[in-house]
Amino acid sequence: MFLVRADLELREKAALAPYAVTSAQSRGREHPEKEHAYRTAFQRDRDRIIHTTAFRRMEYKTQVFVYAEGDHYRNRLTHSIEVAQLGRTLARSLGSNEDLVEAICLAHDLGHSPFGHVGETALNHMMADQGGFDHQRQTLRVVTLLENRYPDFPGLNLTYEVREGLVKHDTDYDVRDATGYEPEKSGSLECQLANIADELAYCTSDLDDGLRSGLLDWQEVRRLDLWQRVAASLQTANDGSPSDLLRARMIRRLVGMLITDAVKATAARIASYRVETLQDVRDLDTNLACFSAETSDHNRALKSFLQEKFYRHPRVVRMATKANRVLTALFQAYVTEPLQLPYETQERMRFGPDSPRRVICDYLAGMTDRYAIQEYGKLFDPGASV
Repeated sequence: MFLVRADLELREKAALAPYAVTSAQSRGREHPEKEHAYRTAFQRDRDRIIHTTAFRRMEYKTQVFVYAEGDHYRNRLTHSIEVAQLGRTLARSLGSNEDLVEAICLAHDLGHSPFGHVGETALNHMMADQGGFDHQRQTLRVVTLLENRYPDFPGLNLTYEVREGLVKHDTDYDVRDATGYEPEKSGSLECQLANIADELAYCTSDLDDGLRSGLLDWQEVRRLDLWQRVAASLQTANDGSPSDLLRARMIRRLVGMLITDAVKATAARIASYRVETLQDVRDLDTNLACFSAETSDHNRALKSFLQEKFYRHPRVVRMATKANRVLTALFQAYVTEPLQLPYETQERMRFGPDSPRRVICDYLAGMTDRYAIQEYGKLFDPGASV
């Protein structure tokens, strides 16, 4: 049996909920292209994202720990893969388009600078007089302008729905700016599920990495309401320091509990608002994808705990301070003497539409942690090979 794109689109129409976004109803691409013979538009978007340079670079971009801290902690790439896996599970359970959710999830952090949110803050400060910097707007720049892979257009020429999902990515660590994408309307349910998947992934994985590293005190973690629910569901003693096996088991159960809660709470909200079409989703002035009230409270407590005990841990703060120093020094060095930059970057500064400082910002934002540290050594260590 050989299925062509039209067959897959018919399957979507038959299998997905009436409020889902189907490939056949996509608003299309900015630059017209002939559709693929046996991939839907959103499958094609997902594949384009995976094959980008920006996607591969995320392997050496910080989630919480800089790459040199250890091989087993999450990085920006593994985080994005986890988000996509959770997003597909949520979409499948709620009758939404899995391929669209996956594409949004895989691309949502392509614009992240090296060194995570510390790097983002540093670049935002240095670009304050030129519109600032945030990784969400930078992600859109990556997929619409900076990736250079096709002769007929800049960027990846993704569908409107994926681009909309990226600019309407709305979590505690994202600044939503949906200019040009109907900012007065809610994002599709697929967009909203990507947001939930991101929050779910970083909360649970950061808790896991914090425990694995020893930076989080087990006795403090066990007092969290959410953790007590996990221990009760497993009928395991919530005392003593957990083994690696028990920690993995408890994190796995926590992820499962949060997914189940999100599916049930979102389904209940869809029913309560009597949502029947995609337009119904967009016309609402509130998001449909959600956790229950109790779980939302527990999640807020978990995020506050991680903020205080993990992200502000002296070891993490030391890494963050060094990262800020590295990016600030690199930015100033390139502004002072642009001839230190690669030839293609210099060409963008001379002939491109963006200001020289924006081009330098793009160059820095595209760096991995490892490359930024190497460049710092080359520029400021007299004995280093250049």
